[in-house]
Parts: sequence; structure tokens; C-alpha cells
Amino acid sequence: MKGIILAGGSGSRLFPATFATSKQLLAIYDKPLIYYPLSVLMLADIKDILIICSPKDISNFKALLSDGTQLGIKISYASQDKPRGLADAFIVGKNFIDKDRVCLILGDNIFYGHDFTSNLNNAKRRINGACIFGYPVSNPTDFGILEINNKEEPIAISEKPIKPKSNIAVTGLYFFDNDVIKIAEKIKPSKRGELEITDVIRHYLQNKKLNVEMLGRGFAWLDTGTHEAMLSAGKFVEIIEQRQGFKIACIEEIAFRKKWINAQKLKKIVKNFKTSEYGKYLIAILNE
Repeated sequence: MKGIILAGGSGSRLFPATFATSKQLLAIYDKPLIYYPLSVLMLADIKDILIICSPKDISNFKALLSDGTQLGIKISYASQDKPRGLADAFIVGKNFIDKDRVCLILGDNIFYGHDFTSNLNNAKRRINGACIFGYPVSNPTDFGILEINNKEEPIAISEKPIKPKSNIAVTGLYFFDNDVIKIAEKIKPSKRGELEITDVIRHYLQNKKLNVEMLGRGFAWLDTGTHEAMLSAGKFVEIIEQRQGFKIACIEEIAFRKKWINAQKLKKIVKNFKTSEYGKYLIAILNE
């Protein structure tokens, strides 16, 4: 399975903070925002990853993550010159996906919760169709909303409904079979001129090929689309890390725990971070 992180767009809602750099390169507490979606793909054992971003940001992402070799993974890059909708990721990444299945995650989404790896494995095991992740929210008019029956089976999906029939939001994490490429190529742009991921999901729903993994109470899904949301996300990460002593989305730790890299490679990485708290955390892992 391939993985795509969609980190495009101008980040205009965060200007001037994002005027010269990508939102996904800004810090959420102690690490760049891009680490959080990247860690999700790594937790799902996805090692071949494409980052889609604006042309001006590719060099900065490469400076941060290189080709992924240092993490035991492969990272490629593709440009999206202007926002054309989430579903455009499958067209931009068509050659990258090739004949594989694909997981798409939005570059500004943060997921954290107990047993999340089980949810990811459940989604990944489904060879055919699509799998999305549902999350209860208090403001359903702001999201794509999913209706489910008493068996937690999807029955309808709507984009930012005025009168929502459910409070289950569709998060920015999606698993698709290879059919998603031809589906994305056939859908028409919405009124705002974009290829909507909701239309792709609706196609799977209409063909009874849509599955849902519910993320319930105790799980955190954070969307960092505003200054306030980024600040809240940073405080959340700070509290969890300081309370538990473990780091969220530490991509080097994930690679090491999964044995994608050995102690020697981790020591080489630590040299770049040894004066920071992040580096001290990695040193502690090496000394376990």
C-alpha cells in the first residue's frame, strides 16, 4: 500500500505566518506539523510515501525529510500549483500509486488515541473498497458528515449540511483501493471549482463498498486550520507529552521501534538534535 500526504495550498488563513513557508512546516509544540500525518502512515506500516505540496515548498520539505532513507522509508515529492480539491491528490499521484491501494492523509490533521494502530490495521486489511474514519463533533455543520445505521454501516454522506442528521464527521484520513484513480478522474469539479473527496466517498457508498472505522470517546482528532486550532493542538501535545513522558509523532522512534533503522542510524540522527529536548528523548531511547 502507498501513502499520500496532501500538504498543498497557500495557507492563506494563517498569513503572514505562512507567507514564506508551508503550514505543514510550522511547529506544533516540539516538531513540525508534517511529522504528525507522517507518523500515522508509519504506524500503518506504509513505507512508500508521496508528499504533495506547492512547488515553492518542495525544497524545504526535502531539507527536512530528504528521501526518507534515514527513517527506513521512501519519500517522494510532487507539486500541486494551486488547490484543486482533495481528490486531485489521486490524479497528481496517479503514477506514484500505480496499481497499489492508497492511504491519503491531510497534512494538517493530528490523530492521537489508545489502540489507534488497531483502527489503522482494520482499514488496511480491507482489500476492496474504501474505508473512512468517523469522529463525533459538536459542530457538525462545519464538516463532511456521515450518517450510519445501528450496525455502524454508512448510509449517507453530506458536505457541511445546514441541518445535519448526524454529528459524525469524516476525518482527513482515507483508505482506498486502486479504483480511486479512475473515480477521481471522472468526478466533476464542485461549485467552488474543486474535486471533492466527498464525491469520491459517495461513489463507494453508492456501490456498497464503503467501510467506516469509528474513533470514539477518548480519541483526539485535531484539525489545525486556524491560529487558534494550531495553538490548541500545541497545548494538547505539550500536556500529553509532559504528563506521560512519551512523545507523540516521534517519527525516528517509530522507525526504530519497528526495526526499520538500527541503533547506529538513530545515533546519527541524534547528532542533529542533541541539544534539544527532542534529541534528549531519542538519546533516552537509545539508552534503554
